[in-house]
Amino acid sequence: MTTLLLMRHGHVEGIAPERFRGRAELPLSALGQEQAEALAGRLARRGKPVALYTSPLGRCVQTALPITRALGVAGQPLEGLHDIDYGQWQGKAHEDVRRDAADLYRLWFERPHLMRFPGGESLQDLVARTADGLRDVLARHPRGEVFLVGHDSVNRALLLQLLDQPLSAYWTLAQSPCCINEIEIGPRGIQVVRINDTAHLEGLRPK
Repeated sequence: MTTLLLMRHGHVEGIAPERFRGRAELPLSALGQEQAEALAGRLARRGKPVALYTSPLGRCVQTALPITRALGVAGQPLEGLHDIDYGQWQGKAHEDVRRDAADLYRLWFERPHLMRFPGGESLQDLVARTADGLRDVLARHPRGEVFLVGHDSVNRALLLQLLDQPLSAYWTLAQSPCCINEIEIGPRGIQVVRINDTAHLEGLRPK
């Protein structure tokens, strides 16, 4: 059996007030660094995984560094964990997009499975990429525990596939910074053990 621990990166600027961050290179905030340390402390109690994969973006690599120090496992970039491409909306504040492209903005939140970002990706593109990444990980590691550090959108896309849910359910899954999702994949199929677990972050708040 393979156990996947799927995590989101720590806090960055642009989460609140919200921007379309996507593939922008954003460093962890001071809060994000504290969250990453707390995440590593919790994971250290589980023991060393067989592998640690991250999105190529710096905020995920940075989140994985305390895990590397705590458990002695080097992070490896995985293209399948790369964040969604927001195209022309990249870096824009939500309030600006809501004002300038009201119909498309409403579509993203009401029927996300029908949306393609101008000059960017759709959820179908994201699902195809994350599915390829997941297949690659499972082929490399048919047993043991694997850590994955991804993004809000990436994690949602993976969880929808693992839960056998439609893309229209995209917004039903919360993914907080440095959360943990645990999935067991074995002969009996897929069992999602936990989603968006943030117990290790108790007491950490934006300063």
